[in-house]
Amino acid sequence: MRTTLSLLSCALIATLSLPHAQATGPEHTRGRSAAHAPPGKKIAPPRQESAQQWFRDGARAAREGANQQPQPGKARNVILFVGDGMGISTIAAARILQGQLKGASGEENSLSFERFPYVSLSKTYSTDGQTPDSAPTMTAMVSGIKTRQGIIGLTQDATYNNCASARGKGVATYLEVAETLGMATGIVSTARITHATPAATYAHTPNRDWESDAELSAEALANGCKDIASQLIDFPYGNGLEVALGGGRSYFLPSTVNDPEDAGANGRRRDGRNLPQEWVGKRPAAAYVWNKRQFDAINPATTRHLLGLFERSHMEYEQDRGNDTGKEPSLSEMTAKAIDILKAQSGRQGYFLMVEGGRVDHAHHAGNAQRALTDAIALSDAVRTATQKTSESDTLIIVTADHSHVFNIAGYPDRGNDILGKVYTDGALALAADGKPYTTLGYLNGPGYRGPNGRPDLTGVDTTQVNFLQEAAIPLESETHAAEDVAIYARGPGAHAFQGTVEQNVVFHVMAQSQRLTSPFYCSLFGGCPGKPEKGRLAPPLQDTDLRAVAPPPGGAR
Repeated sequence: MRTTLSLLSCALIATLSLPHAQATGPEHTRGRSAAHAPPGKKIAPPRQESAQQWFRDGARAAREGANQQPQPGKARNVILFVGDGMGISTIAAARILQGQLKGASGEENSLSFERFPYVSLSKTYSTDGQTPDSAPTMTAMVSGIKTRQGIIGLTQDATYNNCASARGKGVATYLEVAETLGMATGIVSTARITHATPAATYAHTPNRDWESDAELSAEALANGCKDIASQLIDFPYGNGLEVALGGGRSYFLPSTVNDPEDAGANGRRRDGRNLPQEWVGKRPAAAYVWNKRQFDAINPATTRHLLGLFERSHMEYEQDRGNDTGKEPSLSEMTAKAIDILKAQSGRQGYFLMVEGGRVDHAHHAGNAQRALTDAIALSDAVRTATQKTSESDTLIIVTADHSHVFNIAGYPDRGNDILGKVYTDGALALAADGKPYTTLGYLNGPGYRGPNGRPDLTGVDTTQVNFLQEAAIPLESETHAAEDVAIYARGPGAHAFQGTVEQNVVFHVMAQSQRLTSPFYCSLFGGCPGKPEKGRLAPPLQDTDLRAVAPPPGGAR
């Protein structure tokens, strides 16, 4: 009680200390307006909007929701889309930007996945972090357990950056199980394919930064830990991944090999292994590509294994993709090619594909909203491609994020106000308490901090310019993740399992229980499934060593 009273007293004192207008004014106070500011860019709402239309549209949406029926049976294919750092505020801003790029006011627009019938919220914390990084969050989504910060594919009993602690702590991933059961598998990312999110589908490591052998510590080398890139090539399940497309070329090439695109640059591996050559040499009908011309020439009907590494590090932002020296395929194009190859190779068993829009996260870290939103739109385009190339009756598609960012949409901008622009309210430029305009989009922290000598006057600044960094309240070299829940959107068999607010590892369990091969497999191991009350043969989770015991030899025919 004393604590409660103390907090109330502090709140009262703080309120009384405010200027009178702020202490007593309505909570929707819009702030001051500039008397002689030029009008902002604004797009009028659709003409057909009316009270009658709002009512009819709402009634129709309610009826459609009430009549929604789950897809029967089990899925043959599973596609997991991850917008890295694509929190709900990012989705809302990207939705508006996409609509405005089409010439509409934007707010009424919907990204492709926002039309999916089932939506849930995901709690993203890790076992030792309130605000997570991508390693434990993606481990949760593809291995079914929560774990520690910085750790990939291991239980929380492992210690970060300690190789010896990882022994016996590996947890089998959904992709590894899919390969074991004869499904075709693939990963696509605009980040390095050794980065945390894609790596969590196939690798196990106590340090997410051990992407090549050059990053391994002396302790890791002494205790036999393998770098992430080599784990992709030495993948021990099934006949290996069918598709791996993204960035990270330098992590696969030895330091003695020149990069094919960037003059004067070399690979970073110290062990002398040329992993792209090994990919082609170890697999039948395999191909390696590093530019769009080669990528476009790939025939999905005759290519059984495709490795594409389009940048030394991460791929270009979508905003900058057209300026790339070697030219790169879009996320949508990579998704389409991956689906075509997986379809051709999967037969009746089906396939699992993970697609990451990895650079949404990187642009947010840089405090650059325009690039983050453009990459979120590119992910939406890739989802649309997947929906067009698959059937809702046999393919479960899930779209989610690993975590959010401290990115916000604020002020009281008019309907149709340029989402990248400054706030205009009732047609006038809105001013902050310091008499200066401000943007709709901003960050709590990051490189966009303009202090300590007061905010700049943005009146004559083009905030829609692609390199503009939105203002941040707290100075940090890199903007941070946020801890709030992220959204899950789903369609297809099993999608109806997403209800309410769930722990992030539920994503894995929905996939495992919804696919026609993985569902009986996990039931046989752990029991507890409808109509099968037996306890099962193993105690969960499924360790990678247990999966190896039942896996066919690598390189076997599908």
